[in-house]
Amino acid sequence: MRIVLLGAPGAGKGTQADTIVRAFGLVHIASGDLFREVARRDTGLGNLVRSYMDRGALVPDEITVRMVLDRISGHDCQGGFILDGFPRTIEQALALDEALGERKMALDKIVYINISPEELRRRLGGRWVCHRCLAVYHIVNSPPKVAGKCDKCGGELYQRDDDTADTVKKRIDVYFKQTAPLIEYYRRTGKFLEVNGEQQIEKVGEDILKALGRRHST
Repeated sequence: MRIVLLGAPGAGKGTQADTIVRAFGLVHIASGDLFREVARRDTGLGNLVRSYMDRGALVPDEITVRMVLDRISGHDCQGGFILDGFPRTIEQALALDEALGERKMALDKIVYINISPEELRRRLGGRWVCHRCLAVYHIVNSPPKVAGKCDKCGGELYQRDDDTADTVKKRIDVYFKQTAPLIEYYRRTGKFLEVNGEQQIEKVGEDILKALGRRHST
């Protein structure tokens, strides 16, 4: 099975991708991890990707698609894979479909974890990180025992620049503006599955597996 997992930052894609991987025995390909992995290599592609990342620039679509195709061509992906964080735009989706078609391959399902902007702001805006050990807390979901202090090492907690209210709002606005055409594109394929992401984590996982035709296993 070849799956694309869509969802905004804070939607819980990583957690649900793990659930899908365990249920179907797929390879999890997270775009952020893939960028870092390729950039570490002393190859033409690795050096090219690293040059963009070092400048803080976006890696062009054609290079991103090339990276993904190179990864899914690996022997471990022959039994199926799940793409997490890619594609992000309709242009990337079109390029991916074209490239897969050339290899006589196609996506089987697109799973969209739908969460409102209000819920995303609540989730992302409440995140705090320990300066010392980098443990992550959430002011609502997993607060520290002592405000401002890490339970594990006693270090001071801080809020990263990309977790502040203004930055979170901008990230969410950009995501929905960028992804809306992508979601509509995939809706028309007959392979689109939408799941309510504002439920308990376990229930979201159950709904995803049910939609994919697999009962939830504990």
